[in-house]
Amino acid sequence: QVQLVESGGGLVQPGGSLRLSCAASGSIFSLNDMDWYRQAPGKERELVASITGGGSTNYVDSVKGRFTISRDNAKNTGYLQMNSLKPEDTAVYYCQAVVAPSPVWVKDYWGQGTQVTVSS
Repeated sequence: QVQLVESGGGLVQPGGSLRLSCAASGSIFSLNDMDWYRQAPGKERELVASITGGGSTNYVDSVKGRFTISRDNAKNTGYLQMNSLKPEDTAVYYCQAVVAPSPVWVKDYWGQGTQVTVSS
C-alpha cells in the first residue's frame, strides 16, 4: 500500500508564495515520475509541472518562471515552490506519482489534494 500526502496549501495574497509538499509512504521499491496537477472550480484538471526520477522538469506555460518542481529522493518527497502567485492559480492541487511497489510492476498514485487560494 502506497500513500501520497500533500501539504502546504492555504490562503495567500497575490504576489505571495507557497511551497507544496507531497510525501510518499508505504511499500516503495522506487519512486519514478512525480507530477503536480491542479483543478479550479468548473475547469478540467490541468498538468502544472512534472519531474522525472532523474530530475528533468517540465511546466505548463502559465507557470514557467514562477513555479519550481523538485524532489528529495531520500525522503520520497516532491515539492512545488510557487512564487508570484496570481488569483488564477487558485485551485485544488494534486500530487501524482508513478511508484514501483516492487521490482516487477508500477502504478499511478494520487494524493488527496490541497487547496490553494490566491486572493486579497
